[in-house]
Amino acid sequence: MRIIDRIYIGGQFVPPQGEEQAPLFNPATEEQIGTVHLGNAGDVDRAVAAAKNALPVFARTSKAERMAMLERLNAAVSARGDDLAAVMREEYGAPAAFVDYSSKRAGSVFLDMARTLEGYAFRRRIGTADVEMLPSGVVAAITPWNSNYGFICAKLATAVAAGAPIVIKPSEMSALQTQIIAECLHEAGLPPGVLNIVNGYGDVVGAALSTHRDVAKITFTGSTATGRAILRAAAATLKRVTLELGGKSPNIILDDADLDRVIPQVLAMGFINSGQACIAGTRILAPQSRLEEIEARLVAALAAFKAGDGADPAVRIGPMVSRRQWERVQSYIRLGQQEGARLLAGGEGRPEGLERGWFVRPTIFADVRNDMRIAREEIFGPVLGLIGYRDEAHAIEIANDTDYGLSAYVFATDIGRAKAVAERIEAGRVVINAAPHEPQAPFGGFKQSGIGREFGVFGLEAFLESRAVLA
Repeated sequence: MRIIDRIYIGGQFVPPQGEEQAPLFNPATEEQIGTVHLGNAGDVDRAVAAAKNALPVFARTSKAERMAMLERLNAAVSARGDDLAAVMREEYGAPAAFVDYSSKRAGSVFLDMARTLEGYAFRRRIGTADVEMLPSGVVAAITPWNSNYGFICAKLATAVAAGAPIVIKPSEMSALQTQIIAECLHEAGLPPGVLNIVNGYGDVVGAALSTHRDVAKITFTGSTATGRAILRAAAATLKRVTLELGGKSPNIILDDADLDRVIPQVLAMGFINSGQACIAGTRILAPQSRLEEIEARLVAALAAFKAGDGADPAVRIGPMVSRRQWERVQSYIRLGQQEGARLLAGGEGRPEGLERGWFVRPTIFADVRNDMRIAREEIFGPVLGLIGYRDEAHAIEIANDTDYGLSAYVFATDIGRAKAVAERIEAGRVVINAAPHEPQAPFGGFKQSGIGREFGVFGLEAFLESRAVLA
């Protein structure tokens, strides 16, 4: 049983003032593996004060100095890739492919931002004005449990590039991962106060950050409901806000698609991160002319998506993060049947052979209508819905008929057709034929999937304010 009893303020690991504790679990076994001591509003005050004290000097650092910090952060995080992978596997239960990707990407985000910073002009002449891009001030970052240290590193990288000290509130359910990444980041030797981390509940530490008078900017990744609450709280002091929220992404199969290649990719995007991903393509849109064939191929391809303990390299779908999340997903599987959708594969309960752990049977519903709740609400688990469409115009109509607009996926043999469809999709990022991630491209959502963008120049400028001097 491990005890996390320190938070990180002013370049030091210190005990929190808060007295609350939260249990930590291994979701594959349901066993408690640790306890985290949580911070409170007083700890937020201490962390924000440390960041505020660091701001005047840090804001004046040169581009070269910040790039050097980003390179040190990359080295420090990359050096402990095995430790990061092990703790994610234990505390979160993610499959090997996701763990491997996450442990490597945690370090690489610093180099991605260093490349952005290298070519960025903080000063420029526009007409008769001298324009300077300045740090926004103290940043508060609130991060979720589904890719804990990835979000911490990405938001820290942007803050360092901008010259803005940061206070991070990670999910309390990921405290073991937070401890390891905090140790890595400490080794990079950032100036005291540039990085601060306070474990705590959202309604305590998150709320205190969202209303703190000395916080100028909030960056949040998480649910749309929580994003709304943060936006309301931040409005009182007109904080700058970036929100990366939920999604109900369409996975569009055009009628010329090569199903041998496409069906496994459709399932991979639907079940990404065990379905616990805002970008998951959970609505499969298929042409009615090929619906019967696609149904059969989805069922056959599902055999390759084994659910179980992520320690097994053959597993592609791990457990849900908590009992509460498991019960939520089960309730949606019941709801889908009550709404009249046809259970094509999967269903309620644990996968065969698994008697414990918060595992869900990979589930696909057919005969789904886009007005059903299982097609409109974010389930955040391995549950997909198959929706038929008449033609391309109908597919685009269904794809855009959602409160969300984070990601979308288009599969076709004719790239020109795929791009034409992509241009009509209301989403912040459209991926054609499983194209690889581009770290310099903007990431964020339309509609209720968020406000603002992350990554590259777009993410950097979200942490900056422009000042024009006319003489």
